[in-house]
Amino acid sequence: MNKTALLFAGQGAQTVGMGRDLAEKFPAARAWLDRANAALGYDLAAICFNGPEAELTRTENAQPAIFLMSWVAFQLLKERVTALKFDVTAGLSLGEFTALVAAGAMRFEDGLRVVRLRGCFMQEACEATRGGMTAIIGLDEALAREICAEAGVELANLNCPGQIVISGQLEKIAKAVELAKGKGAKRAIPLPVAGAYHSPLMATAKVKLKAELEKVLLFPPTVTVISNVTARPYDTVEISSRTEMSINLVEQVTSSVRWEESMRYLLAQGFTRFIELGPGTALSGFMKRIDKNARMFNVGDVPSLEETVKAMGA
Repeated sequence: MNKTALLFAGQGAQTVGMGRDLAEKFPAARAWLDRANAALGYDLAAICFNGPEAELTRTENAQPAIFLMSWVAFQLLKERVTALKFDVTAGLSLGEFTALVAAGAMRFEDGLRVVRLRGCFMQEACEATRGGMTAIIGLDEALAREICAEAGVELANLNCPGQIVISGQLEKIAKAVELAKGKGAKRAIPLPVAGAYHSPLMATAKVKLKAELEKVLLFPPTVTVISNVTARPYDTVEISSRTEMSINLVEQVTSSVRWEESMRYLLAQGFTRFIELGPGTALSGFMKRIDKNARMFNVGDVPSLEETVKAMGA
């Protein structure tokens, strides 16, 4: 018996043109895009389809755009695979919001709006600080922690074996990269992001997000949802789950994304099938490094949707 996990994309997965072929082929996709545009009050779908890239990459656009395209992929998969059953959802950073909406813990429009605001708050924090992020390839977590402590930066993303993302002030990132190379890191790849996500430099965004989340109705999730902050499931009891979700979604802005640990938890629970929803295949790539025997599928465009539907026997 396959236990299925749905995985939702995070920031950095955006590409100009994403979702266009889905909207052209499936009326349901176009309907969701129109609904999103109405909720936001501007044409987010047009930015996804046409860019320009600099506009799509802006945090306040990239975050709701990835949320929206991941949601559309999820809806189309459900439409095509009517017997689709899944036991857990998880998402990388902003993808956690999509995971919560997919699990019924938040309404679609609320999730979209709060992700847009989260992006705005994080963009403001980026513009007020001189921060950045760099992927360190080829170091283990213990060495990476030593380097971060010495350089004064943070471990932002623990994605998979041999790939750790650090975050902090630009001059401190440069020092950390030199230290990492001295410890045997194979490569250091600066990420095309506006600032130091998942670090204390995002503290102002945290305060503002907390205030916005207090306005959003949260519900107990109908399936298990994994938190980035704890790498464990949210509570499913009504009162405690609402409190825990609010706390963790706020804390996540400055905390490490414990993705590898989250996936290892699911593998230990007997999950064998993982479906990545949204643009790109980064999460599939991480899983290959975590457990090459896990069955990975992805849905981000028409060809990948058709391939996944066929593989699932629908």
